[in-house]
Amino acid sequence: MPLNQEYVGRVFGPTQPYEVSRVKIAEFANAIGEPSAACRDKTAAQQAGYPDVIAPPTFAIVISMTATGGLNADPGLGLDYSMVVHGEQSFSYTRPLHAGDVVVATSTIESIRVLGAMSMLVTSTDISTVDGEHVCTAKSTLVERGQ
Repeated sequence: MPLNQEYVGRVFGPTQPYEVSRVKIAEFANAIGEPSAACRDKTAAQQAGYPDVIAPPTFAIVISMTATGGLNADPGLGLDYSMVVHGEQSFSYTRPLHAGDVVVATSTIESIRVLGAMSMLVTSTDISTVDGEHVCTAKSTLVERGQ
């Protein structure tokens, strides 16, 4: 069954506030093999011009996956997540995420395309501080394989 086209343009969120911490940044940096001291050492980050340790660019996936989780689980969309592969991901930053940021995320379904037995779901997630400062937009394409 194809995805529900009526969901195009639907907005989900904002999420509950998420506090970016030094510990989570360091854990993520270690997990992906990011060598930068600015991801682990506040002094190194400040010497590079940041207020605190900075998150690797792909750290935003932690926040965006939480935001898109609600839309992916919405039964009205008709997404069978067991048949999903991740097709594409991109991040567009206004500034890096850093320890001490408290952010919320809002996701929008940008498009749904049917290609033969597959459906492609494109979402955009805006991540902003609780004060309204835009930090990042994460764009994701999920491909639901046909059965």
